[in-house]
Amino acid sequence: MIRRQMLGLMAGVAAFAGAWAPAMAADPVRIGYTIARTGLFAAAAPSQEQAYTLWAEQVNAAGGLNVAGEMRPVEFVTYDDESDPSMAAQLYERLITSDGVDLLVAPWGTPHHLNVAGVVERYGFPMVGNTAASVMIRQVQPGNIWFPTAAIPDRIGPELARMLAEADIGSVAILANVLPFSQENLQFLTPALQAEGIEIVMSQNYPPDITDMTPLLTQVRSAAPDAVLALTYPADAFLYAGQARELGLAPSLQFMLIGPTIDAFGQAFGPLADGIVTLAHWSPEQDAWPRARPFFDAYVERFDQEPDYLDSALAFMSVEILQQAVAEAGLDRDALRAAIAGGTFDTINGEVRFDGVENAVTPTAFVQRQDGRMQLVWPPEIATAPLIQR
Repeated sequence: MIRRQMLGLMAGVAAFAGAWAPAMAADPVRIGYTIARTGLFAAAAPSQEQAYTLWAEQVNAAGGLNVAGEMRPVEFVTYDDESDPSMAAQLYERLITSDGVDLLVAPWGTPHHLNVAGVVERYGFPMVGNTAASVMIRQVQPGNIWFPTAAIPDRIGPELARMLAEADIGSVAILANVLPFSQENLQFLTPALQAEGIEIVMSQNYPPDITDMTPLLTQVRSAAPDAVLALTYPADAFLYAGQARELGLAPSLQFMLIGPTIDAFGQAFGPLADGIVTLAHWSPEQDAWPRARPFFDAYVERFDQEPDYLDSALAFMSVEILQQAVAEAGLDRDALRAAIAGGTFDTINGEVRFDGVENAVTPTAFVQRQDGRMQLVWPPEIATAPLIQR
């Protein structure tokens, strides 16, 4: 009888193991990307890569990626593109042809996206982009790449001008980095301000490696504008904020293009960062987006810092979209392409769907740091707090 019981137990264990073997032994879904771990953009890229890491850890902790009904773990295949868009394109071709990855996620930055777009088009390999924002994305052949951002310069300029006019800002001074995103924004911002009747009392460019903005800021102080619009990248955003404070530059409103949404900026300036307005269309303070706060809390717990309200949010949105499309279509590229192009997706930034290569739902928006928290202040339909001026 003991022998029969042991045989029965062994048979039960074998059956249990057999039932779970396929799930436990499933091949991982290999997801490829490059990121700027070295070079000019290395300081900005971690906020994107950490969002990828958090997503993968959450997916694997929940049992894996749903691939048309089959749960499979995910693993990344990654390379350092050294902040070089041409190298990124070469490495994405390697990911597709030599590494044989199942899926792709995006590199950091607009130039890298635009270079990689040709590769995914040539191989018919669908990829959801994220940290790319330029009118040039509309020149990309639709069908294998999509851009969830709402931060496109020809939208930013008119929206920023409307917000300033609504706030009764009569005059502005503009300082602009000569890098492409700042200059593209300047191109559309200048006529938008003029159309709203806002006087531009000063408009000056500066190099990306600037180390002293005191002469420019002294001119701004002398011009006494109602608002200063600093079209910054992250590094010069710190320089501008620090030296503006030292000079006692205190206009009614300060706008900075890129920089204030990253955690290090808030850590560096603390309460002195309150009141600064910047570019972002996401905030965990928006209760209408139920995925927003859990993402924020999980990111803070995992990395002991806040996510970037622009790049981290966009990166996480992109993998949410990819995840939901894979659950429907699996890994077949034709089916996946159709699912992304025609789907409606639930993300940390609310509903997203695409019209061609662009996000057709999310509005261009701005946030303001208020009491240490980033609040959406424009447009009114998604605002979580009113705009505050000095």
